[in-house]
Amino acid sequence: MSLTLRLAEELIARPSVTPEDAGCQALIKSRLEALGFACETLLSGPETFRVTNLWAKRAGSAGSEARTLVFAGHTDVVPTGPLEQWHSDPFTPTHRDGKLYGRGSADMKVSLAAMVVAIEEFVAAHPHHRGSIAVLFTSDEEGPARDGTVKVCEWLTERGERLDWCIVGEPTSVDRLGDMVKNGRRGSLSGKLVVRGVQGHIAYPQLARNPIHLAAPALAELTAIEWDAGNAFFPPTSWQVSNIHAGTGATNVIPGALTVDFNFRYSTASTPEALQARLEAVLQKHGLDYALEWTLGGLPFLTEPGALSDALTAAIRSECHLTPELSTTGGTSDGRFIARICPQVVEFGPTNATIHKIDEHVEVAHIEPLKNIYRKTLEGLIA
Repeated sequence: MSLTLRLAEELIARPSVTPEDAGCQALIKSRLEALGFACETLLSGPETFRVTNLWAKRAGSAGSEARTLVFAGHTDVVPTGPLEQWHSDPFTPTHRDGKLYGRGSADMKVSLAAMVVAIEEFVAAHPHHRGSIAVLFTSDEEGPARDGTVKVCEWLTERGERLDWCIVGEPTSVDRLGDMVKNGRRGSLSGKLVVRGVQGHIAYPQLARNPIHLAAPALAELTAIEWDAGNAFFPPTSWQVSNIHAGTGATNVIPGALTVDFNFRYSTASTPEALQARLEAVLQKHGLDYALEWTLGGLPFLTEPGALSDALTAAIRSECHLTPELSTTGGTSDGRFIARICPQVVEFGPTNATIHKIDEHVEVAHIEPLKNIYRKTLEGLIA
């Protein structure tokens, strides 16, 4: 059994459902300290939702001129869902048909194991590497993401840490290992709209104001708007309703209010402020009596092709014999926080077809190549 596979199994066996770390970072920390990393654990959040964060760094021989490559990821996983639907215990790493099963295998404990072993091999071969290596792992990526990577980035900024490149171990591959690298992500802007009407008897509509009827033309207009055309790296901004609710449950009552939850997934072609203003202009145009709460879940980020993507692409070509597509599709990630303090951030990891699903798994044959890609990227940037 390879060292990467063994470490991946040890991590999967720890039931680290958000915000629990379940000892994953302590295991990783012990291995990094053996390589000369200075490791720091930062606990954040309330007692009822305590988050564990690990920052570790091994300085390069170039001193103040050393550039830093960060490996980032999360040790927390999503809940298992119904245990009876799993074909094996989600926290007992299990092999079937060339696949490694377990919650968090793809998202993202195999990536973490591959990063750690890649670092171990790199340091053994290049003990006096010029650039610096850092690790940033959190247990609050699958949760609210308030006390994890975002807090570490604030702390790093306060003490003047310089980051140059970052690889986030998100499962980005689609059909085969290495076919996609994320070089950015769309922003997320959510809203809760309450349209107020007047409740009444359904037989006397003249004595009531139905908020569903009042809001329908505005909602139809919002669904038809082209918010932007996207750009070379991003698809057009999308506006989608996720939940809609009105009524008392009775069939003879006109409701007094309508609640609509919606979300923008937006590109760098738009700003949150502009999207908010355009949406509210539509509501006002239709004369609605409304209340609206906004939540900015994340800003978009984009890393133009450069040294980091070039080194990672070269490593993928060497190991997988293909050229990855650079993409900004998918949901948000902790890359949105790191991009605020690091000029080049990309995401790369195993295939993502089973993430968050029952019987989550990775191809065992992909594990060593993934580790080799991370190691070769280190060699291309900081050896």
